[in-house]
Amino acid sequence: MPRPRRRSPYSVFGNVKSRALTLVVIIGVLAVAGIGLGRVVDPAWSQFRSRQPALQLRSTAAAARQGATLALLGGFRALVADGIWIRLYAVWERQELAATDALAHLVTAVDPRPAYFWINGARMIAYDLAAWRIQTEGGYDVVPEAIQQRINHEQARLALVHLQAAMEFHPHNPDLWVERANIELNRLGDVAAAAGSYRRAYEEPHGPYYAARLHAELLRRSGRPEEALAWLVRLHPSLPPGDEGAAADVVLGRIRDLERQLGVPPERAYRPPTR
Repeated sequence: MPRPRRRSPYSVFGNVKSRALTLVVIIGVLAVAGIGLGRVVDPAWSQFRSRQPALQLRSTAAAARQGATLALLGGFRALVADGIWIRLYAVWERQELAATDALAHLVTAVDPRPAYFWINGARMIAYDLAAWRIQTEGGYDVVPEAIQQRINHEQARLALVHLQAAMEFHPHNPDLWVERANIELNRLGDVAAAAGSYRRAYEEPHGPYYAARLHAELLRRSGRPEEALAWLVRLHPSLPPGDEGAAADVVLGRIRDLERQLGVPPERAYRPPTR
């Protein structure tokens, strides 16, 4: 049965302007309820801005999950989370490292249901916070490459921890596996781990076709062309020919390239099923 196409992952702060009205509603509701947004955010923000390094900030989520705060929020949890997200956007624009980290964890603690909170929080932790830490140390022209790599790896691992927590709430969301694979590949340089994560993304319900192709490409890149060929040969018959996202012709072309690379004789070459 054809698999529906997937959209690309959420941009970090898409539809921020459309959330402005939501913020007004949040403020009004919280005022009536007697709960100020600052009472939720400010204590965690102040606490974690006073700590260095920023790698210690992830305990915000654990603190915010404790019953007292969330019990006060009750049915307003989603509204409060939207308010925290908008405030997060403001501190992110100002490149406030500690506040960005604290609020990225706090928003998912208050409301873990929106996957984009988790995904975009992981991106900030892995990419933005790493860049800001390097800038704090003197910038890319000053900080030795080895230290830059250490910072990048530290932040990437923290982002993976964040995504692992997200999977507890969204166990079958392929976008989380794609984001994990991207960080493993682009920040850690772990091709084997990324290949496995792309495969998990594809194997989830409604997983994107491109994740299956990336899995094969990383197998090839890591010196495992036989496995890449076997994977694509199994994949190709399941691809709907009329779906551009499935890219059945592209997959067949990659099969032929691998067959030539491996010296597969014509009589043993893959034969596509007749449609």
